[in-house]
Amino acid sequence: MPHATIGRSYRFESAHFLPKVPEGHRCRNLHGHNYRVEIVAEGSLDGRGFVKDFAEIDAQMSPLVAQLDHKLLNEVPGLDNPTAEIIARWFLDRVASATRVRVWENDDCWAEVGR
Repeated sequence: MPHATIGRSYRFESAHFLPKVPEGHRCRNLHGHNYRVEIVAEGSLDGRGFVKDFAEIDAQMSPLVAQLDHKLLNEVPGLDNPTAEIIARWFLDRVASATRVRVWENDDCWAEVGR
C-alpha cells in the first residue's frame, strides 16, 4: 500500500507564563495566545483508503482541546512550564495515531515534536 501523510488543525485560546525563563524576559509574565495545533499522521492506507479517519482524530482531540481552551495552561497537569514545545509533546503523548504535532503560538512562531 502507498504511504501517505494527513494533517488536521485545531484552535484554542489560552493564557500562560514561563516560570523557567530569567527575570525580565517578557514571557515570564502572564499573557495569552490564539494557539493552533496540527496533528500529523503517517502510514499506509487502510481498507477504507485512510491513514486515519479525520473523525477518529476529532474524537481524540476534542476533549484535549477543551481541557486547554480558555484556561491558564500552567494549571493543566503536565504543563507547568508550557512552552510551545512542551504543549506539542503534551498532545503527542495523548494522540496515539499522531506521528508529529506542531503548535503555533501566533502566525509566526511554532514548535514541532515527533515520534
